[in-house]
Amino acid sequence: MRPLAAVASAFGLCLLLAAPGHAQQPGVDADACLTCHNDERMLLIFRTPHGQGADPDSPFANQQCESCHGAGEDHAGTRGVGGGHAPVVNFDHEPGTTAESENAACMGCHTGNVGLPWNGSAHERNDLACVDCHSVHKPTDPVTMQSSQAEVCFDCHREQQADSMKPSSHPVRFDVMACTSCHNPHHSTTDALLKRDTLTELCWSCHTDLKGPYVFEHAPASEDCSLCHESHGSIHQALLTRSPPLLCQSCHSQSGHPSISFTPDSLPGNNPSAMVVGGSCLNCHRQVHGSNHPSGSKLMR
Repeated sequence: MRPLAAVASAFGLCLLLAAPGHAQQPGVDADACLTCHNDERMLLIFRTPHGQGADPDSPFANQQCESCHGAGEDHAGTRGVGGGHAPVVNFDHEPGTTAESENAACMGCHTGNVGLPWNGSAHERNDLACVDCHSVHKPTDPVTMQSSQAEVCFDCHREQQADSMKPSSHPVRFDVMACTSCHNPHHSTTDALLKRDTLTELCWSCHTDLKGPYVFEHAPASEDCSLCHESHGSIHQALLTRSPPLLCQSCHSQSGHPSISFTPDSLPGNNPSAMVVGGSCLNCHRQVHGSNHPSGSKLMR
């Protein structure tokens, strides 16, 4: 059996099994584990914070592999168990392993990071395990990187992935923002795991110029942004749910207004219906979210 330090050296890894003055707990050390589990995917643990023995809070400064995977004496066969394959916490969703038991190993250390509200959150209610999103053995966890996080989320959220590719969308696919820019995946008081109490408050955290207050307020804009806008993507400009004038007319009556077409073929001509082309309602009512102009009661200036 090759000593752990020798295996680590072969892969160009820097390893300290335990911090100075920090005693190794009894059990099966990583040397025994690496006798079988010696592929590169396993050895990459030494390039992560979990594999740093010099850090007293690291698993490898305590019980090494057993810190996360549980007692391995039976599994390794040191107690004479036939075949030496007694189950341990394997994080592979094998039969008999639950997300709750897998998460318990992570939450033993990460309760402070994740927070107690994880219990009862949307992801927890759907039996999501930490390893469904996180790659513990990789030097860089993709879900923690802005450039790769969305790919991990899209493994489940296919509808949002499709929306993100529409002509008008938040710049997630351009790595300008990530899913966690708006969502807290571990806990939130909202069903959509938003980072603010309401969607409107969340939108205002970036779109501060639209927050107001306004002398003349467009009520839907301050009530709920989703009344007019899609969150992840739309085929209409500005993430609108529908194109004007249809969107505007879903609330505002068409009666007596120049948005009504007067030509027999419903095409704009030399009549007020020409106002519906181009920016449509926005040709005149440009201050959609509100106006502070003394004459802005119709949101025209």
